[in-house]
Amino acid sequence: MPGFTAADVPDQTGKTFVVTGGNTGLGFEAAKVLASKGAEVILACRSEERARSAIARIVADHPDAKLDFVELDQADLFSVRRAAEALSARSKIDVLVNNAGVMMVPLSHTAQGYEMQFGVNHLGTFALTSLLLPKLAADGGGRVVVTSSIAHRSGEAIWSDPKAEESYSRMQRYYDSKLANALFFIELDRRLRADGSPVAAIGCHPGIASTELGRHFGPAKFMMPLVGKLLNSARQGAWPTLQAATDPSAESGDYFGPRGLREMSGPSGPAFLTRLARDPGAAEWLWKRSVELTDIDPDLAGA
Repeated sequence: MPGFTAADVPDQTGKTFVVTGGNTGLGFEAAKVLASKGAEVILACRSEERARSAIARIVADHPDAKLDFVELDQADLFSVRRAAEALSARSKIDVLVNNAGVMMVPLSHTAQGYEMQFGVNHLGTFALTSLLLPKLAADGGGRVVVTSSIAHRSGEAIWSDPKAEESYSRMQRYYDSKLANALFFIELDRRLRADGSPVAAIGCHPGIASTELGRHFGPAKFMMPLVGKLLNSARQGAWPTLQAATDPSAESGDYFGPRGLREMSGPSGPAFLTRLARDPGAAEWLWKRSVELTDIDPDLAGA
């Protein structure tokens, strides 16, 4: 099956990547490949201990790898602001890989009181990206990678209840957060193009891969190791992320995912987005709502 894999990642010497949640799962696998290709990779995640452990594992295989850590908790917008300040102080950032996320967790809330999946998966991604856009544009243009999911196909856009005060379904809220990711990167692309920005916004999804993300997925979590053997490993699930982040032919607005049956596994290539995920009205509403909820405005009019 033709498509993009880690073997297709070109040399990345001289480039700097920020990978959120880069200490485990898909983020770790993407960070390892990027570092092996000569990139400087900054792992932005909650636990310094786990990040340093991940860095040590990568360096063990690639002694010349250039890696660093920045503390980032996407469940706290104050932490997001601190991380953005620390990252903005770097000499440059070429690519922001928004990989961090949570999946089907029991009802819980972010530091600002928002339902955890919407708060971490979307609002945290929206906030960090918005704050880093000037840095990404500073050297003539960078890339923003946003990770969605095939689960976005079941999203229903119920963000009028961002704190889950009226109802809560861990599955539906996850679907909705992944729909939000898709709407965000498409609207970000539209606004960047309208403003003449050199930054590109590209989406991706990993298909179905065996990672720690499914640890809250009820009884089905025990099936994830088997699913991983039948479908994608975390290493394979990172291929769409790597294509979105490094493929020289990728363009702003592209969306990548596995090319196998129902986009569940295999090498990466162009992927499917639902009509709702491409709905301009839903995207604009979500954008404005996100600005209100985060108190962070990317200042992209997108007229």
